[in-house]
Amino acid sequence: METEISKKQQANKLIFLGIFLFFLGLVIGLLIPILAKPRIGLSSHLEGVMNGMFLVILGLIWNRLSLSYFWLKTSFQLAVFGTFVNFSTIGLAAATGAGKLLPIAGGTEQGPFIESLIALGLISVTIAMLLVCILVMKGLVNQTKNEG
Repeated sequence: METEISKKQQANKLIFLGIFLFFLGLVIGLLIPILAKPRIGLSSHLEGVMNGMFLVILGLIWNRLSLSYFWLKTSFQLAVFGTFVNFSTIGLAAATGAGKLLPIAGGTEQGPFIESLIALGLISVTIAMLLVCILVMKGLVNQTKNEG
């Protein structure tokens, strides 16, 4: 019973956080012309909007996942971390012009501190979001097995 209440609370939080991130994506979209690298600003705008939608969709299917409390909590935390750090990291790159790991978007090497921060953000986001997808797929597969 406690897990079901927790699941519902997590689902509601995911939906709220998704709408909030979507809003932040719209706001940075307004700032694109004044950013150091507008092309990366567009990427940040898209990250905010798409990651916001991802969190909303995740919240809507959250009750269908069949995972232990530990894995639900871990998935929730990784999803929130991954989506917000993704948006923030790309936003930071857009504001500073840094981002040698973002050459297609026009990122250029700035300084070791900012480049390390952006690299750490991008690498941690990649790992977090891959794990979220694996855990969500596992939870959906488990649910299908439980129904059958």
